[in-house]
Amino acid sequence: MPRIALIHATPAAVEPIKAAFAEVWPEPDLVNLLDDSLSRDRAMSAGLSDNIYGRFDALGRYAVSLGADAILFSCSAFGPAIERVARSVAIPVLKPNEAMFAEALAIGGRIGMLATFEPSIASMRQEFEADAARAGARVDLDGVFVPDAMPALLAGKPDRHDTMIADAAAALSHCTAIMLAQFSMASAAPALRQRLPAIPVLTSPASAVTALKSRLERRA
Repeated sequence: MPRIALIHATPAAVEPIKAAFAEVWPEPDLVNLLDDSLSRDRAMSAGLSDNIYGRFDALGRYAVSLGADAILFSCSAFGPAIERVARSVAIPVLKPNEAMFAEALAIGGRIGMLATFEPSIASMRQEFEADAARAGARVDLDGVFVPDAMPALLAGKPDRHDTMIADAAAALSHCTAIMLAQFSMASAAPALRQRLPAIPVLTSPASAVTALKSRLERRA
């Protein structure tokens, strides 16, 4: 049974990734590591500080010390720090949106992205465009921020959170696919698919679990 370390910067990401594993790959032993000060500190910073890089390095080392066979980060605004962890450890490390981006690039065209944590948008756009360049894919990305959805979720109003995301998706009805930027947004996917049934809706937890399962099976 593989042990997977799940590293979170917000408690709102924990349940969506647990649900994705339960549906796609229930066998692994999951270990959740949460530092919710990371999201608060990132929201107050224009970029990634040396302190944040160091904290990610420490989380990566701790995951290895637990005997993890792989690390999956669920925090989408910290791409460069996650990449540094991946270079420093000998086990697979998956960025939260890496697999979802690959699915979107395979669809191509104009991709929409909804986000409930504003600092994610710039970093995810940079990662998406870099992935597109490496893949030789010709795509465009339209991002939409849903400002009140995350506060609603943290206030214990998940239905309100999902409805606001589905409402915001109307601005992306011209897209060939829509990505939900945060792990915590996965619960809104059914409502969004009802609103825009002809457009594929991609969620980072489902994509990530599928990709991680394939990666570890290839290493076995």
